[in-house]
Amino acid sequence: MNAAQRMALQYVLLFGATGVSLPFAGLWLSAQGLSGAQIGTVLAAPMLARIITGPLLAVWADGFRLRRTPIALLGLVMALGYGLAGLADGFALRAAGWFIGATAMGVLVPLTDVMTLRLASRLGFTFALPRGSGSAAFVVANIGMGMLLLTAPADAIIVCIVATSLAFAAVAILALPPEPVADGAPLVGRERFRGLGRLLADPVFLTTIFAVGAVQAAHAFQYGFSAILWKAQGISEAVTGQLWAFGVVVEIALMWVFEPWRRRVGVGPWSLLMVGSVAAVLRWSLMALAPPLWLLWPLQALHALTFAATFLAGVQLVERLSPPGTHTAAQMLSSVLSAGVLIGLATAVSGPLYDRFGAGGYWAMAALAGAGLLAAIPLRGQLARERGRGGR
Repeated sequence: MNAAQRMALQYVLLFGATGVSLPFAGLWLSAQGLSGAQIGTVLAAPMLARIITGPLLAVWADGFRLRRTPIALLGLVMALGYGLAGLADGFALRAAGWFIGATAMGVLVPLTDVMTLRLASRLGFTFALPRGSGSAAFVVANIGMGMLLLTAPADAIIVCIVATSLAFAAVAILALPPEPVADGAPLVGRERFRGLGRLLADPVFLTTIFAVGAVQAAHAFQYGFSAILWKAQGISEAVTGQLWAFGVVVEIALMWVFEPWRRRVGVGPWSLLMVGSVAAVLRWSLMALAPPLWLLWPLQALHALTFAATFLAGVQLVERLSPPGTHTAAQMLSSVLSAGVLIGLATAVSGPLYDRFGAGGYWAMAALAGAGLLAAIPLRGQLARERGRGGR
C-alpha cells in the first residue's frame, strides 16, 4: 500500500470506532444502569476537559521523533480506557475509563490529520481522499452497528469500540509511514510550550480558528434537536436516518470529487471557508422556518459545504499559519475551539433555545455562522501579508 492508502486505512479504523461510539454510547451506558444525568456527565466530561487535555497532549506528541509513535500509543490508551469502562463495576471507575478512552479518541483525529497533511504535501496526494474514507467508514459503522444490535446485546457496542481501537494502534505502529515530527531534531522541553505560546499570541491564527470554529459549532442545534423537530413534523425515524446519511454521502462526494478538482484549478482555502460560511448562514436561516420534507433534502446537501468545506479550509489554513514544529499543537488548538469550547457552549444553549423557540433556535445558529463569516472576510488580506513575510 502507498502512503495515501495507509492513511485511509487509519481513518477507516478511527472513524469506525467513532461511528459506533457517537450514536450508541448513550445506549450502552443506559444498559449498564446509568441514569440520564450520569450519562450526560460521562459523555460531556471529555469534551469539556479538551481545552486542557488537547493542548497538553499536542505538546507531548510533538516531542517524539516520528508522528506514528504518539498515534500508536494513544490508540492503545484508547483501547485500554474503553476496555476499563467495559469491565468496570461501578459508576466512578466506568466514568474514568470512558474519560480516558474518549480523550484519546478526540486527540487522535487532529494528530492523524496533521500526519496526513504533511504526507499529502510531500508526496502529492489529496488530503481529502484518505479523510473521506473515514467519513465513509463512519456511515458504515452507524448502519452496521444498528443492524447488529437487532440481535446482539448492548455490550457488542463496547466490544466493537475496543477491538477497533486495538486494530487502530496495531496499524499505526506496523503500517504507517515513518514521517518525522520535525525536519530537524524535535523540539524539547519548554521550547514546545513556547511554540504553543506563539500560536496563542498570533491574532491572524486566532481569528482563523474562531472563524472556522464558529461555523462548525453552528451545527450544534442540528445535532441535538433536528430529529425531535422532524418527528414533530410527522417525519419518521427511518426518513430521519436517510436524511442524515444523505448529508454525509454528499460530504464524502465533496472530499473525493470536488476537493481534487479545487486543488487542480487553484481555489484557495480562504475561498472554501467563505463558501462554507455563506452556506451555513443560508442553511440555518431556512431551517429556522421549519421547511417541508422536500426542502430538507437540498438543505442536508449543504452539509458538504457547511461542515466538510469549512473543515478542509480550516486544516489547510491552520497548517499554513503554524510555524515549523507546532503543526500538531496548531491543529489541536483548532480542534479544541471548534470541537470543544464553541460547540460545547452552542450545545449548552441549544436546549433552552429549543424549549423556548422550537425550530426558531436555528436563528441563533445562523447568527453564530454569520459571526464566523464576518471574522473570515478580512482574513484574505491578512493571510496574504503573512505569506509575504515568509516562513509560513
